[in-house]
Amino acid sequence: RHDGLISGMRALVLFLLLTFAAPAPSPAASGAAEWTFGVYLDVGYLKSDNEPENRTWRSKSTTFKLDRIEANMVTGYVRKQATDASRWGLEFGLQTGVDTDGLVTASPPPSYAPLSNADEWTSLAPTTLSYLFPAGHGLLVTGGLLSAYIGYESFHARDNLNYTRGYLTDYVPYFLWGVQASYPFTDELTADAIVSTGYNYLTDPNNAPSWGAQVTWQPLGDLTFQQNLYYGPDQSDTALEYWRFLSDTHVEWQSGMLLLAAAYDFGNERQAWLPGTPYYQWMSGAVWGRLDISESWRFAVRPEIYWDPDGLMTGAQQTLRAVTTTVEYHTKVLMDNSMSVRVEYRYDRSTGDKGGFYAGADNHLVPDQNLLIVALMWTFDWQKAAQ
Repeated sequence: RHDGLISGMRALVLFLLLTFAAPAPSPAASGAAEWTFGVYLDVGYLKSDNEPENRTWRSKSTTFKLDRIEANMVTGYVRKQATDASRWGLEFGLQTGVDTDGLVTASPPPSYAPLSNADEWTSLAPTTLSYLFPAGHGLLVTGGLLSAYIGYESFHARDNLNYTRGYLTDYVPYFLWGVQASYPFTDELTADAIVSTGYNYLTDPNNAPSWGAQVTWQPLGDLTFQQNLYYGPDQSDTALEYWRFLSDTHVEWQSGMLLLAAAYDFGNERQAWLPGTPYYQWMSGAVWGRLDISESWRFAVRPEIYWDPDGLMTGAQQTLRAVTTTVEYHTKVLMDNSMSVRVEYRYDRSTGDKGGFYAGADNHLVPDQNLLIVALMWTFDWQKAAQ
């Protein structure tokens, strides 16, 4: 599949360079490059009223271990940003924990099977090389293992409003092997183009590249719209009629102490491996709200729904609903260190022929789940200006 990716990368870079070639910005506008060295630790305890014997949260790919203290994420990283004054940028990171275990998933189609060494690749955090081309307002091209452009929430819980991620985030890519080109047309409008090896970076169903796009628009300083698109072959049959399509749309408004956001996803894919090649589709949506009560205290809430009638994404024919409420205390501890403590209550409901959550000594399925969650997140983040 990498031959197709390399060809797609070349075409993408050539197109963008020809499109945006223009005089470079004045050196006076260039910023100083910075190196960032960091360590991140995320430890959580999720108490389930169902008390399943396998201690597993069904249909979840992050924070899915229940009823015991777990290191959900441990990561270390180094980054250097690309600027007008220092055009090369890089990022390297290593990671481990429960959340990385969930990156290896197997869906029903045989072509979705994980790579034989997929468990080893989960230890690699985003690792990229980037270059800021002196074209127009500055064309940033980044290649390697990318943090995926899709989704409102992040792989790292510290960056999200709630501790546990929503279902709509767990079933879009967290990482992609590929190249991403970003160009700011104006201060308010930025467009990105992406070519990747596919939706799940730990599988290798074919040798054809997949394509993506992102448009971010800030018509007002406190209002942001973002539209993400993914289109590509994720089965062994790469005919155009079997390509997967995903639309991810979200909007965020923040003013003072209040933040409001909403997201809606829609996807479909014709299944080449099944008789009659049926269309499978899924939809999801969520609304977020956060109130900064003070510099240290925050309160957040997120209702959500995930509709997976064919079971392609979650592995079960079901509709998932959830409401999550979070109280957070965050503070600086010593220089370059920060800490957050979150207490969260979450109610989940799964309906459908194959829906449900594990419960009891025999791990039977029940439609409802109540979780009480306590989490501690610590970050060391040290920045040094490049010489």
